[in-house]
Formats: sequence, C-alpha cells, structure tokens
Amino acid sequence: MASRSRGRPDERLREEAKPEREVLQESALRMRSPGSGTGNGWAVGILGGLALLAPLPLLVPRDDVLNFVLLVLLSITLAQSWNIIAGYAGQVNLGHAAFFGLGALTARTLWIGGTPVLIAMAAGSLVATAFALLIGAAAFRLRGAYFAIGTLALGEILRATVGNVLPEISTLPATSIGAYRLAPRYYLALGLAALSVLAVAGLQRSRLGLGMQAVREDEDAAEATGVSARGLKLRALALSTALAGAAGGVFAYYHISYYPAHPFGPAWTFDALLMTFIGGVGTLQGPVLGAVLYVFLKEYLTVRWVDFHLLIFGALFVAIVLLFPGGLVQALSRVGSGRRRPARRGGAAS
Repeated sequence: MASRSRGRPDERLREEAKPEREVLQESALRMRSPGSGTGNGWAVGILGGLALLAPLPLLVPRDDVLNFVLLVLLSITLAQSWNIIAGYAGQVNLGHAAFFGLGALTARTLWIGGTPVLIAMAAGSLVATAFALLIGAAAFRLRGAYFAIGTLALGEILRATVGNVLPEISTLPATSIGAYRLAPRYYLALGLAALSVLAVAGLQRSRLGLGMQAVREDEDAAEATGVSARGLKLRALALSTALAGAAGGVFAYYHISYYPAHPFGPAWTFDALLMTFIGGVGTLQGPVLGAVLYVFLKEYLTVRWVDFHLLIFGALFVAIVLLFPGGLVQALSRVGSGRRRPARRGGAAS
C-alpha cells in the first residue's frame, strides 16, 4: 500500500509534465468525429479521383459537362476553406464571401490589366488573407454567436460598398472573349481543389491542426495547456481565407461577365456552410462529398422544379441534418459498421 501511495504523486507529476503535443493528441482522440480515423485513405482516394478527372477535357469535349465538373471543383475548394476555420478551429465565419469576393475582385482587376492569371490569383489570395488578419485581430475578441454575427455584418458591408463603388457589370474585352477557352479554367479549378484537399489532409494530424481542434472543443482548456488560442485561430483564418481568395480568383477567370458585388453575396458563404454540414463538418472527406451532392441537387432541382427547388432542397437539408448530424460521413460510417456486424456474427458462429 505504501508503494502505491508513493507512486501516485509521481504519476501526477508525469501527467503535468506531458508535452503539449501529447495533450493535443489526447484531446483530438477524444473528439474524433466519424470517419476521421481514415483520413489518409480518404486523401489518397480523393486525390486519385481528381487525377482521373484530368483528361476529361480531352475525352468529353462538351462544355456543359466541363462547366458542371468545374462548379463541383470550385465548390470543393470553397467548402474546404470554410471547413478549416469552422470545422477545425470552431469559428463559424458567416462572412466568408467577403474573402471570396476580395480574391475575385483583385484577380479580375489585375488580369484584365494584363497581369498573368496565376500571379493575379496569388495576389487575390494575398489580399484576402491580409484583410482577414487585419480584421481577425479584433474579430476574435468576440466568441460564439457574436463572432458569427460580426463576420456576417462585415461581409454585407463589403458587398454594399463594392456594389455602390462598382455598380456596372464587369465584362472581358472583346479580344479576350474571342480567345476564351474553358479547358484552362477547368485545370485551374482542378489544381486548386487538389491543393485544398492536400492542405486539409496535412492539417489533420499536424501540431497546428491538433491545436485548432483543441481550441474548437474547449478554448479555455486549450489555453491552460499552453496553447495560444488566438494565434491558432489567426492561422486558421489565414489558411481558410487564402484558399477562399484563390477560389475567388478562379471564379473571376471563369466568368465572362458578372457584377463585381456578386461574389460578395451571402449565398457564397451559405453554400460553403451547407456543403460542409451536408458532407460532414470537421472531416477531410465531408466537404468533398457535400460539394458533389449539393451541386448535383442544386442543378437538377433548378431545372426540374424551378418554382419549388429552394423549398425541396431546404427540406432535404433539414432531413440530412436531423437524421445524420455528422453528415454523409456519419451515414457512410453507419453503413460500413452495419456491414461488418453480420460478418463478425457469422465468424463467431463458425
């Protein structure tokens, strides 16, 4: 008994002396969501699927098919970018469209002015990130619903400002319209979607990603272990808005004409939110699955039921959230576990 009592203080000292990474790993294990344990397999599968889409412009010359797949790819990037700040860091950003719009506005202005499109997209991404860090230092003083409302107000202020300053439609010059080809836009969207998947896959098991997940679960407890919650949230915001700004650059390069205020509209934020929650928030594969289903249903319902498509889609979204709070990732996890159980019973009986 004496030896046991002497051992207990040592155990407490060892527990207190645990490295920060071990604390973060244990926290991540406790809050692991359905399907998150197979992140590497999903990453390989998703990237393999994207690689199979590379020869699509050569095999399928139809522009309607390429347009549809391009929208899916752009949606994957947008959903993954929102998933980083909301799903991993736990900060519900309802002003995500502001950074998407800033990327689009910057890239469009530079590209039409003669800057190569890749440099214009990079500049748009940098502008979105710089603006995010500028307002993030103040915005992260707010928490919960106050942060969400504050970011929503920011997005609406930017949308109204751009709409008043640039009220006219942005159209490409006649020479650019004549040389317009869909394939380069498609490959840019494909490359950016692959980059977003790689970014989230690398984030999942990294020290940075574990810290974000710890902040998401309990910010005060994370800070008590030595984690800088504010610094982690700023880094999550920077990565999220960099991808959103790059996605905005692809949008600006893809469209022949559009109103500059359009990318700042709240629909882009709520599209990203819906895709992430439908697929599975806080997972690698969730935004990809959600983007594919969302774009398909949106395009199909818009054509088939023009007057009722929003009502039907809203009902489907509510049903998915109520039945599977973890999204399609949870649904697939249940299906997989249901298939394994009979096999185990059969093996036990034999």
